[in-house]
Amino acid sequence: MNHQPVDATTATSFLPMVSVVVPIYNGEADLLELINCLLSQTYPKDRIEYLLVDNNSSDRTLTILKTSAENCPITIRPLSETQIQSSYAARNTGIRGATGEIIVFTDADCRPQPQWLKALIQPFVNKEVIIVAGEILALPGTTLLEQHADRQETLSQKHTLNHSFRPYGQTANLAIRRIALEKVGLFRPYLTTGGDADICWRILGENIGHLEFASNAIIQHRHRATLQDLQNQWRRYGCSNRYLHELHGVDLMREMTPKEYGYRLTRWLLKEVPTDIKKAIVGQATLVDLLNTPIGLFTARARTAGQRDAKLPEKAKIIARL
Repeated sequence: MNHQPVDATTATSFLPMVSVVVPIYNGEADLLELINCLLSQTYPKDRIEYLLVDNNSSDRTLTILKTSAENCPITIRPLSETQIQSSYAARNTGIRGATGEIIVFTDADCRPQPQWLKALIQPFVNKEVIIVAGEILALPGTTLLEQHADRQETLSQKHTLNHSFRPYGQTANLAIRRIALEKVGLFRPYLTTGGDADICWRILGENIGHLEFASNAIIQHRHRATLQDLQNQWRRYGCSNRYLHELHGVDLMREMTPKEYGYRLTRWLLKEVPTDIKKAIVGQATLVDLLNTPIGLFTARARTAGQRDAKLPEKAKIIARL
């Protein structure tokens, strides 16, 4: 994932038309901040269109999108996907309405920094680059669980870029050449998780280009703040493991045994807790450090349950086309 040398003049003048696709479901509370972030982008405004796709929301999302499109100095195209309740189906609707040669993806609850698009598009100056993934950092969190996830860099692309099967980028911060989508197809519209890995792997499997990481193309995302949301997040990761195993032959995650859980908890109580308490007394550890092991075991159990219980629906094997 290293850049080939590119002439400086070419790099400076490289300004392809970009289509940014954002699926939105009941995103009323996020839209104002999202649009403000889009307004702040340093990439030339006349070279970007924003396709904001409402996925059958029950709140005022679509109304707000239409109003924003009428009164905004950037090009916003409000679209709707009401046939399939799926972020991937909504992204496909956006792709079909896009005119850009580079299709960019993010989510309604993401907060792109001003240089995001400029940095994300720049690697495409190299014609061998077919996919670019930007970095995902945490928005400031106040709860223990948010701070723990930030410490673990749960959402960072470095985890997916180092996947043992093939690298991939998460759709919270991802750009793909349109020609790749024309060749391999769009997202699987009935898939509920794992679609970002699936589409990247299908593209990379065709050997039509490689994936680059743009570490300075940054969006921020809020971590889960409650145990229920955290459990749902990691169950979904487990489901993704199962689905990608069925679709691509990816190895399933090994399940921890009850004996292993017991050992980890005992070690935590007898060794880690006393050590962290001593460190906390002198200001070298926090509650996040103290509870790192039990939170990690909680997420591991949730992921295991998701992987064990998931069953890939037959419809999820369908690949949509332009």
